[in-house]
Parts: sequence; C-alpha cells; structure tokens
Amino acid sequence: MGKAVGSEPLGSLYTGGKVRRRREWRGLRDTLYDYYHWLGNLGVLLGFIAKPRNFKGFLRYRWMVNYLAVPMMMDRVTEGLRGPHLRIAHLEYGLIIREIAETLDKLFRGDRRIGNDKAFSDRVVLLDENEMTAIMMGFPTLEGLSREIPTLYVANLLRQDSAEHYLDVVQEFGLPGDVCPMPATEAGISIDDDYCVLGKCAVQCNTTCDGSLMGNSVISKRLEQENGIPCFQLAMPLRHTREDVQEYAAQEIRGAIAFIEEKTGAKWDWDYYFTCAKRVNETTRHRLEWLDINKTPYPQFLGLNLAVYTETNYLGVCGKSDLFIKNDRKISKIAEKAYKDKVMYVKEYRHRAIVWGVQSQFYFEFLLWLQNCWGILPLTDMLSMLSTRILSEDDRERAIYDMAWLTENMIMRNRTHGGYKVLLDQLWEYCQEFNADTVILWEHMSCKSLTGLHGQFEEKARQLGIHLIWVSHDLCDPRNMGKQGIRDQVNQYMRTVFREEPLDPSLEVLPDGNSW
Repeated sequence: MGKAVGSEPLGSLYTGGKVRRRREWRGLRDTLYDYYHWLGNLGVLLGFIAKPRNFKGFLRYRWMVNYLAVPMMMDRVTEGLRGPHLRIAHLEYGLIIREIAETLDKLFRGDRRIGNDKAFSDRVVLLDENEMTAIMMGFPTLEGLSREIPTLYVANLLRQDSAEHYLDVVQEFGLPGDVCPMPATEAGISIDDDYCVLGKCAVQCNTTCDGSLMGNSVISKRLEQENGIPCFQLAMPLRHTREDVQEYAAQEIRGAIAFIEEKTGAKWDWDYYFTCAKRVNETTRHRLEWLDINKTPYPQFLGLNLAVYTETNYLGVCGKSDLFIKNDRKISKIAEKAYKDKVMYVKEYRHRAIVWGVQSQFYFEFLLWLQNCWGILPLTDMLSMLSTRILSEDDRERAIYDMAWLTENMIMRNRTHGGYKVLLDQLWEYCQEFNADTVILWEHMSCKSLTGLHGQFEEKARQLGIHLIWVSHDLCDPRNMGKQGIRDQVNQYMRTVFREEPLDPSLEVLPDGNSW
C-alpha cells in the first residue's frame, strides 16, 4: 500500500460489507486530495437534500434512493488512480455530480407534486434521454430538461439493480420483454407514475430502435392526454451519413424550433446560439487533443475519463454552460504535463484496446477494471467517438445543418444508425489510428443492430489479426448477465488465448453483492 501505482491489491476494497471497510491509501498527498473531493461531493449532496422540496422528492420517488450510492460510486471510479489521473477523474466527476444535482433540483422545483413552481415549469421543455439538446442552444430564457437521465441513466450507473422494478412493471403491463431494457425501463417509470410532471411542452426523438419508439409512445400518451403537455416527434433520418437526407434533417430541426416557439412564446436567439456553438467548438478541440494523446504510447484519458464526461458535456450541456470549458482547460493542462512526464495509469501496459458496442449501463466501471486487472488500455469507446465536427459560429443557415448533424450523431445513434460503414468499417480505422491490438466488443443481447453483424466482426478481426473479445450483457438488467459474468468472459479469453496472468489477481473474482 502506498503512493506507487499498483502498490495495493484492489480486490481488498470489496470486502467488509456494503460500505468499504476503509478508504484506499494512495500516499499522503493523493489520499488527502481524494478525501477532500470526496467530502466536496458529499457537500453537494447534503446541500441538495437540505431543501425541503428535494427531501419531499426523495420520499416520493422510488429511484431517488439510488443516489445514496454516489459517495461509493466515486470510490469505484477512482480505484487505483494516482497523481494526474486522480485529479482528472475528480475534476470530471465532481462537475458531473454538480450538474445532476442541479438537474434534479430543477425537476423538483417545477414538479406539480413537489415544488409546483408554475412560472418555472412554463419555461421548461422536456427532452428525452438520448436526444441532443442542440435545439435549446438558441433559447436563453428556457430550460431544456430530461426526466429520463436522473431516473434511469444515472440511477443505473449508481446501482446495478435500479431498473429491475420498472422492467417488471412494463412486462406486467403487456409490453414485450425482448426489447432493449433502457426504453423499456423508461416506459415502466411512466406506467408506474414515477416521473416528475412539469414542462410547457416536450420533444421526443426517434433515437435508436423500435424499443425507443415503443417507449416514446407510452410516455407521450401520458404527457399529452393526462398531463396536458404537448409533444413534438423529432424524426431524424436513419442513413444519416448520406447527403441527400440532410435537407430533410434540417427541416425537422426547423420544425422542432417552431414548435417550441409556439408552445412557450419564447423566440430563438441567434446571438445566444452562436455563444453556445463557440463553447461546443472549444470542447471539441479539447476532445480531439485528448484523443491525439491517446494515440501515443502514453495515453492520459482511459475508459471513463472519455465516456461519461463526454456524454454529459456534449449531449446534455451542449455549450449552455461555461463551467465545462473552464474544466476542460484545467484537464488539458494536467494531461499535457502528464504526457510529457510519461505518467502511466497502471504499472504495466499490455494491450491497447478499442471498446465498441453499447456499454453495460450497470457496470460502467468495467473499463477501469480492464486496466487495473489485466493491463488492457481502453483508449476510446464507441459512444465517445462523436465530438469531432467544428460548428459554424456565424452562418445561420449552416447552423441549422449543424444542429441536424448533432442530433443525427448523438451517442446512441451515430453507430447503430447509418449502416455497416459507421458500425463495422470505422472500427478497424480506429484500431489503426490508435495502434490497438484488441477490441472489447460489448454484445448487448437486446440490440439487434449490432448483434446482426456478429459474424462480420469476427471475419474482419481474423483478417486484420486483431483480438476480438466479446462481452455479453443486457444493458440495464443484471439478471441476465451480472458483473462477474462480464468479467469472466474477459478472464477466460486472457487466460486461454493470451495465456496471461492478471496484473492484480485480487480483482479477477469480486463479491459484487458487497458493492454499490
């Protein structure tokens, strides 16, 4: 135990009951830094729950209990980290926690059952979970909020069993059980009447699959017929890489903006939009620099440092806050110095990996486990490879097409839609760019778009001599494949094909019942 990377068997941190028996010792300086930020995050949570309306919301909504696991989540996503990598992780997750707390506070403020602030609620536009918030970049007086992100997405990151109740509800209601658990859970929350009720209007998007369309239908019916909240269906083209569909996509964006203007009385503000676009562009430039660093022998942004932070910044914030810009600048400064000093995440780098497919929602710290247990570097993942285009900062017509592009290429859409070129062919291009010898390929059981190409992934990997490790899961539902089942698939491949022993044997088999 101590300051050095890899000086402690991390599996020991999973023993001792539901709450860890002790904190990870990282040397005096890093331990104090980690604990300081841990207390800061706890302070954000206490400040949130101290408001009477938020405490009332905690007692009203079943999914709120998952947020008790936030402190333990921070322990898991910083396991084994030292020095600059620990600081980057805290900068990222500290801001994410603050952003989610503010989102929950706003939801409860406008909720007819909790805060019932009608004036505020009339400024709210509800957006579904996997939808880009680009159409809100020109409305400075409105709030674009997603009810699904805190109730399902974040809750499932915090606790692996958080979706099970709602999945049972949706199947008891008669909806099919073989669709993706994410939209099924969202529909179950609506059926269970467990969403906050607020907003002047709502915009839904034909995000990813037939399951999403099913869930949107259930949710929009309740919004319109019971809550009196009108919905706009934003239908973006499936083959989004083709030029001949872009005019149609742009027209959908114009229609959504006109709908919001009509229902709220607010007017689109081009000056505010271009201010947001400049922030998005700076974020994109930082992201491209980070990816360039990851193409070198000394990457500084492994796994979670790209995935969840990028999704929050790019998808949810989309230039509407300058806090992420300031954070990006700090992160870049730390990473550049760490790169020059050749700082490593773990004591030995064995394999460079691209992580592809739809990630297991309830096991998002799996990427950190890859590097700590086996020395596999998760250089980038499929859902992070989207923030690559510089937006126009002064051309109004071009801006409409930029917003269409952002919506077409949101995280759950830019690979599962668009055909084999974006899902299959581009994977091998990234392998070459990042000098990756391994692909960790998430096989989401209910995602027909990806699993339909199983044989073609296998065939191309053999041709290129790239190791392909399939990892099956069912997104939000651990009852079909739990955390240890996910790990065992990697363990078996590493021992039988690579014939390697783990860097940290204590992580090979873990008592997940004692973790969050």
